[in-house]
Amino acid sequence: MFVKLSFVVVAFMVLSLLSSSLHSFSYGAEYSPPLKQIQGGITPTSVICTEGLELVLKFSNGNPACIKPTSVEKLIQRGWAIHVLLDYEKNENNNSVTFAMGNYEVESESVNYFGNSNGYLAKPSVDGLYPGVIMIHEWWGLNDNIKDMAEKLASHGYIVFAVDLYDGKVGTTADEARQLRSSFEQSQWTENMNTAVSYIEENYSPSSLGSIGWCFGGGQSLNLALNNDNMDATVIYYGQLVTDSKELSRIHWPMLGIFAELDSGIPPETVKEFESSLNEVGIENDIYIYSGVNHAFANPSGDRYAPDESKDAWQKTLEFFKDNLS
Repeated sequence: MFVKLSFVVVAFMVLSLLSSSLHSFSYGAEYSPPLKQIQGGITPTSVICTEGLELVLKFSNGNPACIKPTSVEKLIQRGWAIHVLLDYEKNENNNSVTFAMGNYEVESESVNYFGNSNGYLAKPSVDGLYPGVIMIHEWWGLNDNIKDMAEKLASHGYIVFAVDLYDGKVGTTADEARQLRSSFEQSQWTENMNTAVSYIEENYSPSSLGSIGWCFGGGQSLNLALNNDNMDATVIYYGQLVTDSKELSRIHWPMLGIFAELDSGIPPETVKEFESSLNEVGIENDIYIYSGVNHAFANPSGDRYAPDESKDAWQKTLEFFKDNLS
């Protein structure tokens, strides 16, 4: 009886260990709940999720949440979640190497154009008739990186007006950026950008006008296109998309889209749907999905920065503006 019982106990132990191994192989290691990790000293953006789940931050309070990758896009679109990006760190070397200056000397100034918003205007030093570009910042706000990008683009022969959608405030941490973004309504941002368009038209009479934005600004670049008929070209870097063909039919100029294969908030499936809708309504477009990179890959201050892909995307951007604005 004792021998038989022992055999049963041993067999049960072996089966339990085998089951545990298979569980770990199939689902990955288990981690503590996000809030418990934070209580243990882990920052929200450094929380580790159980394998098979993806980390996002709740838009309402900045707390981390581990969710299924298939749910990320829907929750971001609904405004429940936001991407997880590490705190902003300026990196002038990355910026200078990837985004080289053009042939024009550049002058710049801060311009008050909308309430408490001071935009950053960069243009060639030599007077002339140049195309204009509305540049829209990431969720950090109008920081040094965007100002530097305005100067870089202006050196290729453009009057670049980098807007300020946060009333002069800039975030350097994910939580600061989240709070800034939640302090405004889309109607305010739309009015802000349209005022910037009017400013550059009234003061510089550009030969043509385009827009460009990254991340939060990429979505705003598309929103500007949907709410201003004076544009001639639109560039979107991994911004939230509109895929309804009827809504997109309001656009009557070419579009360039730069996206990332690993971006679960704007997955390739949605990008392809966006491209299909553009084609359906006859909008000329160039849509690129870069493989092996994630959301914000073109930001030289972030940990997702991909220099080769960023350089290629920037070259495509310059060629697109040259073809459609010059």
